[in-house]
Amino acid sequence: MRVIFLMWALLCWFIPITHSQTWPSKPVRIIVPYTAGGGTDSVARSLAQYLSKATNQTFLVENKPGGATMIGAETVTKANPDGYTLLFSDSATFVINQHLYKKMTYKPLVDLAPITNIVQLAPVLAVSNSVPVTNMKEFVAYAKSHPGKLSYASFGSGSYPHVISEQLKRMADIDILHVPYKGSTAAVADMIGGQLSMMIVTLSVFDQLEKTGKLKILATTTAKRLSLRPELPTVAESGVPGYSANVLFGLATTAGTPEAILDRIHAEVIKVLNDPNFKEKVIAAQSLEPGGASRHDFTTLLKSEEARWGQLIKDSGVTMD
Repeated sequence: MRVIFLMWALLCWFIPITHSQTWPSKPVRIIVPYTAGGGTDSVARSLAQYLSKATNQTFLVENKPGGATMIGAETVTKANPDGYTLLFSDSATFVINQHLYKKMTYKPLVDLAPITNIVQLAPVLAVSNSVPVTNMKEFVAYAKSHPGKLSYASFGSGSYPHVISEQLKRMADIDILHVPYKGSTAAVADMIGGQLSMMIVTLSVFDQLEKTGKLKILATTTAKRLSLRPELPTVAESGVPGYSANVLFGLATTAGTPEAILDRIHAEVIKVLNDPNFKEKVIAAQSLEPGGASRHDFTTLLKSEEARWGQLIKDSGVTMD
């Protein structure tokens, strides 16, 4: 009887190790809750490409936009907890939505297993060439003298561009119309066409367009100036003191996934984040800050960010339900 018990205990110990060693043994889905072509999608596809090369297995990005990222996130929460369905998204999915929606069918920090923060974004405020301003102070003054005449884009009600734009409106005392989109691609096209006035999103979305004169970047929403754009002022130093907004991109999977598999996913992702080519061609090229926290530290970070965004949403007055 004792021999049988020892054999059973050894089998229970061996199974999770075997699973972690064989992962990934089939294609892995990376769910992006935004449309293709935007900043979130771009980083996710780069990550998938490097993971595919590193593991000799296919990593497929699936775009599932809608519902303020909840459609894509729910897909992951309902997936088999085996590490083959991952979620790649921004702060909206992990720490913002729960403060906006009372009827969510899942709890992000309960039904998802955090893996790591991939990058920290560098959100900037850009305006259409149709808006006759050249800096942030002029923009605030113009918006005040034309209440309700300007518009700004977001990735949908409750997304991080929505929340931080509403916070800007409150702190700058300006009235700008909110126009929700499913992703940045269509919004940028409308900005270039002059149908849309303003948008706050990560620098990489606007950088090349500014260089070709198709729009204007006025300021960064971060607390400090960007290392790659030191001449670009912050919103806070441009007439809206105290304003700042930071956003992260993170990776998670379904809660209940075995610890050994979570550790294996984390290890493979960290290898990619430390790859010199990934640092240069993805992180630096898109003006991003690298992540790479341990699973424990990333979970702690998300809890802290949830509290911070909760207060920010309360101050901004954004409500969805």
